[in-house]
Amino acid sequence: MERLLLLVDDEENITSALTRLLRRDGYTIFRANSGQEGLALLAQHKFGVIISDQRMPEMTGTEFLSKVKDLYPDTVRVVLSGYTEFTSITDAINRGAVYKFLTKPWEDDLLRAHIQEAFQRYEMKMENARLGQELQLANDELKRINRELELRVEYKGREIVHNLEILRVSQEILQVMPVAAIGLDNDGLIVVANQMAHLLFSSNGSGVPLLGESSRNIFPADLLAWAASEEHKRLEDAKIFNVAGLDVRCWCRSLGEFSRSSGVLIVIDANMHLKLIPLSNMPIITGTHE
Repeated sequence: MERLLLLVDDEENITSALTRLLRRDGYTIFRANSGQEGLALLAQHKFGVIISDQRMPEMTGTEFLSKVKDLYPDTVRVVLSGYTEFTSITDAINRGAVYKFLTKPWEDDLLRAHIQEAFQRYEMKMENARLGQELQLANDELKRINRELELRVEYKGREIVHNLEILRVSQEILQVMPVAAIGLDNDGLIVVANQMAHLLFSSNGSGVPLLGESSRNIFPADLLAWAASEEHKRLEDAKIFNVAGLDVRCWCRSLGEFSRSSGVLIVIDANMHLKLIPLSNMPIITGTHE
């Protein structure tokens, strides 16, 4: 970071002497012979440290530095004076207009140390401001991310409620279908069976519990062989099989085309053989396929 130093004194020999002394420390030095000229330079450059004489015509050093404090509060302001106007200078220090008061004549090494310390103070203030700004930006970004997450959670919640409603409707549709629907997993176990399926397999008096039962204990071998083959297509006509002692029309569809499900769905039309009863009087029996 470039260190810009402003010297303000109506005595040109003083600013020249200070320039010769402080230039060795690598500062970029500007000089002004009055408070007004100093304010004009401040409007053009970003100074870190200002050294001002106290007694100057039209505007004293403390008056000048008080204006600087209001306009450029980040600058570190130093009074260098041969006059001991302690009241006005002390008041300026108490108001924060002046960081430090140094006297003329000065001791070179001590003055250089004070100016070095003043720049360190300024740079620390700038670094704190930068870190504060970065922290604010990080907090703003965190708030944005949290809000986005809240919206996503809210949307996901609505989506879950919607999907649950779709699932309920789908389950009801499955139950009220006028055909028996039975889903088999990849191991041949029955994982889904609607009301008509239970009615079909209870009509012969067997009372076999379908869910969790092996399909080999329920269906004839020729139907299972057909279900396991590649013969059945989406638009294929039904085939006749003897199921639960009845010759019924059957359809078979592989699962997984529209979801991550796997297995086989067997649909059986046995209405001509069954004594239909109102679905409202039948128990709702469902299964889940993990």
